[in-house]
Order: sequence, then C-alpha cells, then structure tokens
Amino acid sequence: MSVRCGIGYDLHRLAKGRKLMVGGIQVPFDKGPVGHSDGDVLAHAMCDALLGAAGLGDIGKLFPDTDPEWKGANSLLFLEHARKLLSEKNFAIDYVDAVVILERPKLGPHFPKMREALGKALGISAEQISLKAKTNEGVDSVGHGEAIVAHVVATLSRR
Repeated sequence: MSVRCGIGYDLHRLAKGRKLMVGGIQVPFDKGPVGHSDGDVLAHAMCDALLGAAGLGDIGKLFPDTDPEWKGANSLLFLEHARKLLSEKNFAIDYVDAVVILERPKLGPHFPKMREALGKALGISAEQISLKAKTNEGVDSVGHGEAIVAHVVATLSRR
C-alpha cells in the first residue's frame, strides 16, 4: 500500500455584506470571505491538500477564478470533483486534519455540522476529519479581523 500526504493553505479577506461560509456551512457573522466562489477557505485548503497528495495540481488549476462558471459556486462542489479525481487515480482519503485561523466568531460550536458537510462531499465519515480553530491573538490581518486562513493536511492511500 502506498501512502501520500498533501498540505493545503488558503486565505481570504473578510468584508461586510458577505456570507461567512466555512466547511460547507454558513456561520452567522457580519462579515464573510471575498472570493470568486463562496470563498470557503476551509474547503479550498482541503481541496488543495487532497489534490496535492495525489499529484493533481491545485484548486486554481481546476477552478480558475477567471471562469464565470465558478462565480458564487458552492465550494463543496470543488471537493466533490476532487473526490472523483482521486477515485479515478485509485486513491482513498484516509484522514484530513485542518486548522482554521479567525479572530471571531467562535467556530468550535459549528464543527459537527462542518464535519458532516465535508464528509458527505468527500464520501468519508465525519470521524475521518479533524477540525481545530485558532486565533492570531490580535496580530496581523487575521488578528485584526480582516482575514480568515486555513491550513490542511490530507493523508491518502492507494487502493
């Protein structure tokens, strides 16, 4: 059996009047990510980690922000497509570990719904997804409430 790891990273500016989409769900807040799609930083970083582990490029290659087809798109569609590509290459998702960095709001209470939504899109159980939240303790653009960041590590095995 062959095991591979991939890492993913994403950052989006936050702006008033946008929905805060994280992990496939809307989190109540007065700001949301600026992006071509729904700006789901967690789904984007997760997609990059999975694609990277399989040697399939990155989210920008598959879903360029210059393509009007992806304007306002639900980022879970990106994960569903990544899952399909992984399957075609005979990769199975073993585990995904993620951290989202955001000053406010608190994300922990939303993790069960996020894990369910992400697991459904990826065809894996919620138990195969670990989510953590951190703040930047008032430092830099994230700490000032101007941005949201996600880091993800994904582990795949070849069937």
